[in-house]
Amino acid sequence: MLRREGEIRIPSGCAIAGIINRQGERFDGSAIIASIANMHQRSNGLGGGFAAYGIYQEYKDYFALHIYYDDETARQLTENYLNQNFRIVVNEMLPLRPLRRIVDAPLIWRYFVTPREEKLMVSHLSEDDFIFKAVMWINDCVRGAFVASSGKNMGAFKGVGYPEDIGEFFRLEEYHAYLWTAHGRFPTNTPGWWGGAHPFTLLNWSVVHNGEISSYSTNRRFLEMYGYRCSLQTDTEVIAYTFDFLMRKQQLTLEETLDVIAAPFWTTIQKEAQARLRRQYGALLLNGPFSIIVATDHGLVAVNDRIKLRPLVAATRGSYLYVASEESAIRVVAPVVEKVWTPGGGEPVVGLLKDKEGLIAMPDQQSRSA
Repeated sequence: MLRREGEIRIPSGCAIAGIINRQGERFDGSAIIASIANMHQRSNGLGGGFAAYGIYQEYKDYFALHIYYDDETARQLTENYLNQNFRIVVNEMLPLRPLRRIVDAPLIWRYFVTPREEKLMVSHLSEDDFIFKAVMWINDCVRGAFVASSGKNMGAFKGVGYPEDIGEFFRLEEYHAYLWTAHGRFPTNTPGWWGGAHPFTLLNWSVVHNGEISSYSTNRRFLEMYGYRCSLQTDTEVIAYTFDFLMRKQQLTLEETLDVIAAPFWTTIQKEAQARLRRQYGALLLNGPFSIIVATDHGLVAVNDRIKLRPLVAATRGSYLYVASEESAIRVVAPVVEKVWTPGGGEPVVGLLKDKEGLIAMPDQQSRSA
């Protein structure tokens, strides 16, 4: 059946949601599935996905690689590379629940690994940079393979389908995490495929995004000067790499990073530090409409573009922070909340684990975070 443009590409579409328990208490994936499913009309069945933190307690000291393969040849090539460079303690298929609604799924494998000491020593890299190099190599050089996630004690679960179906397919009700994020729909200007579904990840970073990054080419060219390879055919990929570059490699604070990606207008810049960031990292400014949730093992931050062209709502209840594209997606899992608000353009909502608040906290923490 011929599908009309308006039926598959809704400019204001996409749904995002995130839930964190700031005490670090873990809860299963049922709530985040219910939250994103409540925004079903924002999806189109061509992409959905989740990121979960705290799910691999038994292997929390190992990097958890979720890798998707088109065929056995891609798997063998990738595993040859992994065996040469990593000690693999677990090598298994990811547990799945077959669904008629999910078709053409790739081979989905899970590995718990640590870099081989001799390889790490010769490389003169940190463990994180060693993993970074491996992810870029697999995604760029192995035809038919891509790394869906590569952090510790976390994982990404994504594919082609409605997000609630993806959640059921990956049996997310069996996982327990202190932080969940979710996305419905697919990259705005690229095909719906398993690698193009959100979230996009690198190490412990994950990003879900509603909107369109018109600065993608500029952002990509800048990042590729520092070894990043944008190979997943979507604009959102640059957001995950930008956070990794600015916060992990450049050691910027969260506030400084947000001043780069959602920079103040030149006419409103009052601090010399902001002007310096704008000049130094101007190529990482994210142009276009967006609302994003960026998560890591410390917590999450949700933020709009400066003129708020995409919706974002936040709420709190006890130790829980909720963020979503619509208030209804919060109310369906938390009918009674203590506070609900709509952040302004460029105004971040920050939810950190209680014992991590000093790590990436913002100077204006009380007024700008939950």
